[in-house]
Amino acid sequence: MVHRGERVSLLGANGSGKTTFLLHLNGILRGEGFIEVAGIELNTANLKRIRRKIGFLFQDPEDQLFLPTVLEDVAFAPLEQGCAAEEARRRAMAALEWVGLTADAHRAPHRLSAGQRQRVALAGVLAAEPEILVLDEPTTHLDPPSRRSLLALLDGLPQTILLVTHDVAFAARLTRRAVFFDHGRIVADGPIQSIVDDSRWSLD
Repeated sequence: MVHRGERVSLLGANGSGKTTFLLHLNGILRGEGFIEVAGIELNTANLKRIRRKIGFLFQDPEDQLFLPTVLEDVAFAPLEQGCAAEEARRRAMAALEWVGLTADAHRAPHRLSAGQRQRVALAGVLAAEPEILVLDEPTTHLDPPSRRSLLALLDGLPQTILLVTHDVAFAARLTRRAVFFDHGRIVADGPIQSIVDDSRWSLD
């Protein structure tokens, strides 16, 4: 169980089941058992409600940025949720202000640095106003200054955060709890530093 506002790292070697877990969480994969997200049972009838409560930030912002300008990209999710154009723009500008990129609202995303593109992608997620943030290897393409910038932004957010990463230092700064996956099963759950220091669990 993950509590509202909690930050949890999902650790494990490649192929350990972390991504499969995320796909079940969002209803893309279905299996046996019971899943509840934000107090709502995951089933076909509730799928749309649940997906509106979860925001995914992928490791490569190119997977999320596809429109001509930064503002259009960030406003896309609110528009898809049914917001009027003015409300979508308001949400987008508020999110861009949070990530420090209002001056770049009318620039093309491909003209930004990797760190800026990741912040635009994060703004696009935040504009949808999710209750839960799922971060899938968000530091993969970032240099150290960009990682520090992203960490500062995430650390100031109120949302529940699930962080999938091999970047243990980043995970230890952002989260206090970790869950370790191995061959599709959770084999450890506890304070992140205890799990990282346990020689039984390897990320390789």
